[in-house]
Parts: sequence; structure tokens; C-alpha cells
Amino acid sequence: QTILEVGTAVGFSTLLMCEYGPADLKITTIENYEKRIPIARENFRKAGRESQISLLTGDATEILGKLDGTYDFIFMDAAKGQYIHWLPDVVRLLAPGGVLMSDNVLQEGELIESHYLVERRNRTIYKRMREYLYELKHHPQLMTSIIPLGDGVSLSVKEEA
Repeated sequence: QTILEVGTAVGFSTLLMCEYGPADLKITTIENYEKRIPIARENFRKAGRESQISLLTGDATEILGKLDGTYDFIFMDAAKGQYIHWLPDVVRLLAPGGVLMSDNVLQEGELIESHYLVERRNRTIYKRMREYLYELKHHPQLMTSIIPLGDGVSLSVKEEA
């Protein structure tokens, strides 16, 4: 019934979820990159889905901290190095029994490489994503599976309260 998407881009995933979700589905989506925001808004308008989608613009860290209520499904597909920082708010916002899907968690396979084989410019993201996956796998409220398809995806289910 309720979805939170962190990382709208141009709205492709948002519209796909609308298409295959229930008719009364509500999606809150967050985007920070100014050039993508008008494109996403226009795509939502063209698809006739504006009433289902709430597009929040700005820094996800600030926005997530101000959100309340719960979401049945949270889709993380934004700045990969920030996933670890967003996790406390994401878990707080995820309904018991809800699913957290995190995209691109294997970083094109770099995550299974030695730290020394990763290009210097990618080492911070590499380190943060490894921390993120560790937290997902060891979080007391989450049961997590990592699926090695494409750039990798993780699925976490929040334990019932």
C-alpha cells in the first residue's frame, strides 16, 4: 500500500511500481539532483500518476529524518555511499513485515575484490557498502538476503514487533 523510494532519478522505477502495485498504492519518492526533478515530474504527469506519487526534493538525509509513519516497501537506489547513513531512519520507517530492497549493493562486483584491487576513487563507497551489508546481515530487526544479479540487490524483511 505504501512505498518509499530513495532516489527517483527520472521516475522509471516509480512508475513501474505504480503499474504493478495495487490501485490505491501511494509512493513517496526522494530526489536531490535538480536536473532530474522536472523530468520525473513530467513523466509522472504524462503517466497520469501524480495523485499516487509524492515527490520530495532535497537531501535524503534531511528528508528521511523528518518523515514519520511507516512504509510497506522501501527501495534504496540513490547515492550508494550514503546507504549506511540512512539505515537507522529507513529501519524506523519500515513497517513490521515490510521489505527493504537495496540496489547496486555489489558495486559491479568490486565488493568481492580485495580492498587493494579497488580503484582509489571508489574505496570510500566500497568501504561504506561493505559496512552497510554487514549491518543489514547483523541488524537484530532485519532478515536479509543478498542476491548476486547484475550489480547486486539485497532484500531485507523487518521482523514483526
